[in-house]
Amino acid sequence: MNLPNKITLTRIILIPIMVFLYLATFIPYGKLIALAVFILAACTDFLDGMIARKNGLVTDLGKFLDPIADKLLTTSALLLVVCDLTLPSPYGVIIAIIILGRELIISAFRQVAATKNVVMAADKWGKIKTIFQDIALPCLFFLSLIYSEGWFTENFVNVYEIICYCLIGIATILTIISGMNYLIKNWNVVKEDKGE
Repeated sequence: MNLPNKITLTRIILIPIMVFLYLATFIPYGKLIALAVFILAACTDFLDGMIARKNGLVTDLGKFLDPIADKLLTTSALLLVVCDLTLPSPYGVIIAIIILGRELIISAFRQVAATKNVVMAADKWGKIKTIFQDIALPCLFFLSLIYSEGWFTENFVNVYEIICYCLIGIATILTIISGMNYLIKNWNVVKEDKGE
């Protein structure tokens, strides 16, 4: 297994560690450490791709593993901030349904493509969406930490909440755009072959 794929696997391994630290209220500043783990895991997303492209190490396994690792990371982080109401209901639930729904649809497309020996790599819109998610989710982690620790003034918290909600809102809009773009570009994958 080449280095980029090992980095991708490391990202997957970091996810349950992040979840545990976020939920382990008995660990002092567990959410802060979880935030650091999320940032580290998100950085590996850019690192593995950069190394693979620079050294000609792009493989089908990497194209397969990278989006899975990406989805697991963002899905886990999103569910954490929805479950503890850092993203208030019903908005958090709606955002989670949109983001998870998009990922399930794209995953189904990839499965169909795999049966036809077609590997569908992430596109530009998907990468932009990922960047915004990777900014919004750690910001929400920090918001949850602020709530639990009682840090900062009420005015600061109010402004920071608005920033967090705007970031996750943009990420959600980009999720819809990237999903529609992905479906349009790859619709031929699910079209029936002539004569069937």
